[in-house]
This record gives sequence, structure tokens and C-alpha cells, in this order.
Amino acid sequence: MSDAGQTAAEARGYPRDVHILTLDGREIILIGTAHVSRESADLVRDVIEKERPDVVCIELDPRRFEALSEKNRFESLDLRQIIRQQQLTTLFANLLLASYQKKLGGKLGVTPGAELLEAAQTAAKLDIPVALCDRDIRITLRRAWRAMSFWKKSLLASNLMVGSLERPDLDEEELRRIREQDVLSELMQELGEAMPDLKRVLIDERDAYLAHKILESDGRRIVAVVGAGHVQGMLDALRERREADLAELEHVPPVSPAWKWVGWSVPTLILGSLAWIGWSQGADAVRENAQFWFLANAVPCALGAVAAMAHPATVAAGFMAAPFTSLTPVIGAGYVAAFVQVWFTPPVVNEFQSVGDDVSRPRRWWGNRLLRVFLVFVFTTLGSLLGNFVGGAEILSQLF
Repeated sequence: MSDAGQTAAEARGYPRDVHILTLDGREIILIGTAHVSRESADLVRDVIEKERPDVVCIELDPRRFEALSEKNRFESLDLRQIIRQQQLTTLFANLLLASYQKKLGGKLGVTPGAELLEAAQTAAKLDIPVALCDRDIRITLRRAWRAMSFWKKSLLASNLMVGSLERPDLDEEELRRIREQDVLSELMQELGEAMPDLKRVLIDERDAYLAHKILESDGRRIVAVVGAGHVQGMLDALRERREADLAELEHVPPVSPAWKWVGWSVPTLILGSLAWIGWSQGADAVRENAQFWFLANAVPCALGAVAAMAHPATVAAGFMAAPFTSLTPVIGAGYVAAFVQVWFTPPVVNEFQSVGDDVSRPRRWWGNRLLRVFLVFVFTTLGSLLGNFVGGAEILSQLF
């Protein structure tokens, strides 16, 4: 069913992806796009050239715009800094998403996000200001991660992994059918039912954020380019002139104090148990249990590094670090091992360039040094967790 915005757009010869709103004497032309569609990129260019608006608003934040504009964006990553900030999992999720979009875009002969870049380039050619209206991608990802339960995080990670291995078969005709038959609205509803917290952060909050930024932008005539999944929510927000609390939407909730208690409970329990064993059974018993704890943590972690074909120094670092990192929630053995791996075997340029293809082919993970860093992180973390369980169970058994 066409709304007034679509009717006004159709009167100008635009397809259903374009909506025109008149709000308080201002005209907002909202274009819903598919991020891997050549047709969307052409439509964006045509609308901007025809309308010559005062400003072009784009569903990008400065970081994503820079990444989209620079072909060598992965080469500029400072992996050591990412590891220090414990953001490897976030980077990995980005790589999986980028890999899937690259495969889908490759089938359609277009770079993912091409329509957003087309909007910026067309505006620049016509000397039209560009407003980057989306929330910082780092804030969005952190808010999404904090909003989900452990089970939902595991489910999301598995879906991302499966998606990176799939071979998408969508073509331009299928993309057009999805948009015109309102399949995206159905998908948003399904996402809301399956993962309401994730949808709230990724879709609903950004709908409000984008609409607020568009209303704040200068100019009487505005062209806004956003993903089709945001269109309905933004139309509602724009028509109602909603003012979002940007400070609240940009706030990253701190880690729950309960998780801090859980994180410190393991080392407190282990060290307390060793102290009790020393008091009740003597120094020799403490030494034997401490040695068992050391080996129970060190050996599985080192074997994880070996399974990832890590550098010998990484294997040694995992062996020595795991018994001690297991006694503090501040840093895990996986991050220590990953940092040492990057230090001794840094990825080279061509591996950054091929990571989008390699991530979808499991056999190449051991050949690509960047992906091997993730293998080192995952395998050593799992080894350390196993050591925690085995070593902790043995020590606790001595109390009874």
C-alpha cells in the first residue's frame, strides 16, 4: 500500500524505494537502498542529480565512511592496539559480515555499500554538503553486545559463522522483489521476535538516531540515503518529529557488577582453597596442587596454540601465561597469545587484502596470518577454559 510519501515520489517518476515528506516547510527525500545493489547506487545518483538538495544525509558514521572510502582499510589496522583493547571478537564479527557482503556484492558486480559511497561522491561533484548521520559503529556494536545474553551471543556468533560460509544467490531482481513485497519488514519483525535486544540496538535505536540527525541537518531540501530496513521506522520518527536522546543512545552500558563478581569468584575460590589446603594439609600439599593447577592450565593452552600452528614463542607464551591469567578476569590467555603471535608473525599486505575471501574457506585460515591470529585466540582461550575446569575440580576435590 502506498503512503503519501511514496505517492509524491511516484508523481516525480521515482520507484517505490523513494519517499518524499514535507515537514514544517522542509522537504525530505528518503531513499531506501540495498547495500549490495547496483540499481540502488544508480537510483541514488539520479535522485541527487535531479533534486540538487541543500544537503545529502547518509547512513554512515565517520569511521565507516573512511573504511568504505579506503580500499586498503584493513591494512591500516593496528592489530596490537586492537588486542590491547580486547576488541578481537568485534573485529572478527566485522570480518565475517564483510566477507558475506563481499560475496553477495561480487555476484551482483558491486562493492558493498556502493550506493552510500555513490551518494557522497555525487554530492561532492555537485558541491553539495554531506552529513554523516549514523551512530559510531563501535558504540552500536558494544551496545548490541552488552544487550544480549550469553546464549544470544553464542547464537549470533554461530549464525555469523554459518553466513560467512554460505554462497548467496540473490540477484538484482530478487533484491527488487524483497523491497517491493515488504519482505524486509517481515525480516525485521522476525528478528525482533528472535532477538529483541539486538533488533532494538541495531535497528530501532538507529532509526531514531538517523531521523534525529536528519532533522538537525541544515537546509530546506534534504536527500537522505539509508538501508531499506530503516525506512519504515524512520518515516514514523520523522513524521512524529521525535527528538532522540543522543547522549543516551551513545552511552555504552558498563559491565554488570554481577559479572565482575563472577569473574573474581574463580581466582578467589582457587586461592582460598590453596590457603585452606596449606593450613590443613601442609606446604607439600599446597605445592603439589599448585603444580597441578599450573600444568592443567598451561598444557591445554599450549596445545591450542600448536593446533593453530602458532609461532613457537606464542606456544611458550600461552604455556606460561595461562596459569596466571586464569587467576584474574582482567586479561585472558587468548589475548596474551594473540599479541605474541602478531608480534612475531605479523600479517602481510596481501593477507589483509584476501581476508574477505579466505574467511569463507576454513582451510585457508591456517594459511592467512590474520585469520591465524583468531585461531590462536580461540584455541588458546578454549585450552585455558579447559584447564580452569580440570585444575579447579582437582583442587576443590582436596577439600572434601
